[in-house]
Amino acid sequence: MSNANKRERQKENRERARVERDRLMKRDQRVRLIRNVAIAAALAAVVIVIVSIVSNKSSSKSSSKSCSTTAPKNVPAKNTSQKAPPMTIDTTKTYIATMDTSCGTMQITLDPSTAPKTVNSFVTLARQGFYDGLKFHRIVKDFVAQGGAPKADGSGGPGYNLPTEPPENGYKKYGVAMANSGPNTTGSQFFIILSDNGAKALGGPPYLYSGLGQVTKGTDVVDKLGKLYNSGQTNNPATQHTSQPVYINKVTISQS
Repeated sequence: MSNANKRERQKENRERARVERDRLMKRDQRVRLIRNVAIAAALAAVVIVIVSIVSNKSSSKSSSKSCSTTAPKNVPAKNTSQKAPPMTIDTTKTYIATMDTSCGTMQITLDPSTAPKTVNSFVTLARQGFYDGLKFHRIVKDFVAQGGAPKADGSGGPGYNLPTEPPENGYKKYGVAMANSGPNTTGSQFFIILSDNGAKALGGPPYLYSGLGQVTKGTDVVDKLGKLYNSGQTNNPATQHTSQPVYINKVTISQS
């Protein structure tokens, strides 16, 4: 073989070797790229899980701390020896009760056309400041949050009883009705229905509780209230306390 042929073959061998090195290098680059993408995706997934866990814990803590336990100041005295008030509302008007609580503010659209005496009484008491500073003394899981008792022990009222004025079509979630101890014993105590199950549990027809109205703004506040039941409660109302003090800071009435 001539020297020229040898040099040509050596050149071809070097070129094949270079091409093979380039092929192997590109393969290694692809492998590293795929591996790095996989690692990055795995790390991103881990970060997402961690952030989600932290967020959920933070949300849970925030939710549990979102209701103040500070008692309102300058609470007016409660007159518990009253007579049923004369009718002062206009049943053709719309009345809104804005209830500021230790868990936030909600608005209750009252229903004077269905329950005129009940709404008239609630409006009168609210304008007196009767509800200001009282507690939600009873919260039953998935059922109701109850307040309006002058001594926050589930007993007492304004000193008078009203006839029962039930809603025509029963109760709904976020509905507000009046507690009683039997027919025609409506006083100042009311309850907010926490769930569809709670509405069904109230039964009927016949419907046993006067309908006051419906929470139309601040349903998230009702949801917060609904979480503050004590874990040891049973079907006995005496055990159905709140897990922390829950206050009605003030109730104001507007008319349109």
